Amino acid sequence: MRKGLYAVLAVALAALMTGCKENTYSKLRDKEKKLIESYIGRQGINVLSAMPDVPHGEFWNAKDFVALEEYDQLYVHLVSAVDTTRRLAAGDRVNVRFRKYTLDVYADTVSYWTTDDAGDPIRLTVGSTSGTYNCTGWQAAILAIKQEGECKIICPSVYGTSDDNSSVTPCCYDLKVKKVR
Repeated sequence: MRKGLYAVLAVALAALMTGCKENTYSKLRDKEKKLIESYIGRQGINVLSAMPDVPHGEFWNAKDFVALEEYDQLYVHLVSAVDTTRRLAAGDRVNVRFRKYTLDVYADTVSYWTTDDAGDPIRLTVGSTSGTYNCTGWQAAILAIKQEGECKIICPSVYGTSDDNSSVTPCCYDLKVKKVR
């Protein structure tokens, strides 16, 4: 009888010790931050503290990403603009197509351009985070670049979609943004 009791206690103690080794949210966030830093290093990204001042008609260096001051580890890069004289502002309606991929050494494309996944783009209101795919990271990027066109963002899970947030998974997004006229 005692041997059985000791065996049960040993199994319970082992299970308790194993449970203590599980990742807490804090540990997962630390891993996420390291993954973002590693990605930036592997890609040779230049992190800027302010929007680059480029002449009209020219675009940012491909490796220049701006760290958005209000958001920890959220970075944006303007790839191209449709019309640099028109500016996007809060309240504007935009169509967004996106591609989502991981930051791992061997990145996995999670979602291809939404034209492949769905026939219609996602319609958002600039400044509002309601909707399935709409998230703080997208909104911050759109408001920061104030342009129609294409941008890239490196987005920690806390500013990503609800799926990113619940899995504590940082992602990169390529966004194509066009104002609804």
